[in-house]
Amino acid sequence: MKLIVGLGNPGKQYDQTRHNVGFEVIDELANRLQIPLNQSKFKGLYGMGNHKGEKVLLLKPLTYMNLSGESISAVMDYYKIELEDLVVIYDDLDLPVGKIRLRQKGSPGGHNGIKSTVAHLGTQAFNRIRIGIDRPHPPGISVPDYVLGRFRPEEQQPIKEAVEKSADACEAWLERPFLQVMNDYNQ
Repeated sequence: MKLIVGLGNPGKQYDQTRHNVGFEVIDELANRLQIPLNQSKFKGLYGMGNHKGEKVLLLKPLTYMNLSGESISAVMDYYKIELEDLVVIYDDLDLPVGKIRLRQKGSPGGHNGIKSTVAHLGTQAFNRIRIGIDRPHPPGISVPDYVLGRFRPEEQQPIKEAVEKSADACEAWLERPFLQVMNDYNQ
């Protein structure tokens, strides 16, 4: 079974914010793979389905960003999911808007959702897809205000494409090793 997790914050007030691009990828995958997100358990909203013979679980932790690891580890423990069968999708301040980067490990880099995930999994070695949201601009905007803000009109199209490309990468990972997908999508 493969577990695909998108990080974000629950609630309408956070829809379409920079910090919720992980949720947007899960919504895109739920639509593509026809996996309804209709189960509420493990402090998250999730759905299960199949894609070309591979069992797939899509998860949106509903713990708020800084406690995401609680939901992820609960699902992994319950379904006995191995680390190599997990991918976590989240926003990244250190990448330009719309750029995606796949990695197999790395530090949280100040991202509270990833800090929580690392703490609950006990390792930094798990597959991830980072979606660029860039640094706050104009300068002077606080990071929390920036990540909880919405994309500017000129950022809408690059983010839409990044969400689609991230979903493409997830679909590819359901059929090929993550390292291979990483090599294809990091160009």
